[in-house]
Amino acid sequence: MAEAALDRNHHGPTYDMRGLGFAAGDVVVVTGAGSGIGKATALAAARSGLAVAAWDKCAETNRVTKQEIEALGARAVAVTVDVADGAAVARAWEPTLQLGPCRYLVNNAGPPSNSVACFEDNLTIAVGSVHGVTTSWIGHCPTVAAALVNISSIAGNFQGGGQAIQPFYPASKAAIAGYTRYLATRYRGAPRANAVAPGLVITPRTIPFLDMPVIAETAARIPMGRLGFPEEIAGVVLFLLSPAASYVNGVLLPVDGAWAHA
Repeated sequence: MAEAALDRNHHGPTYDMRGLGFAAGDVVVVTGAGSGIGKATALAAARSGLAVAAWDKCAETNRVTKQEIEALGARAVAVTVDVADGAAVARAWEPTLQLGPCRYLVNNAGPPSNSVACFEDNLTIAVGSVHGVTTSWIGHCPTVAAALVNISSIAGNFQGGGQAIQPFYPASKAAIAGYTRYLATRYRGAPRANAVAPGLVITPRTIPFLDMPVIAETAARIPMGRLGFPEEIAGVVLFLLSPAASYVNGVLLPVDGAWAHA
């Protein structure tokens, strides 16, 4: 594994993304924005000129995300919400819409791959929350909804996932990919719907496991020789959301250093 990939405080590259064609001040909702890929995506959105509604069930980490977005000069609101709770999602729109109509959505929140809750419950949360938030977003923004990106995984889509994760995880990520293709054809590009399939990424959820031999073995099988960083996923998410990807619809894009093809 590359040494940089083991640095707990290291982050991937960040870029000025204002050239992607977003209108300044347009609003994106990012679920699970308190940490990991969600936080990196929220910050990348701010760098692109978007205002960010950061949704997370952890108020403290989400508050920090909001502060970092505002430090970049972007508008933000932090909304404490469990996306698996339909009533909570409905309430979340009142503070969210204070930023303005939400043209963009990133469905990132979901149970961790090692969650030991029962298969059916985890599957319902992981897939049902994506459907619930998406349906609610379209209902609140029927004339402005432009694009959404769902966070899937290479697990369940390009590989089985192995022994280190619970069975609901590849099942739910495959379902999210299928749901994304449904949205892409159902709404005929208004909004566009795409999905990203990350490989193994260094996040607060994975950091406790980085010293395990299986992680080093996994990294050795990745053609790029290292794990990914949240910022490397976020850049792809922002491209797929953006007007620069205006003819990209229904795609499941792996971002895994070619691990799935090794």
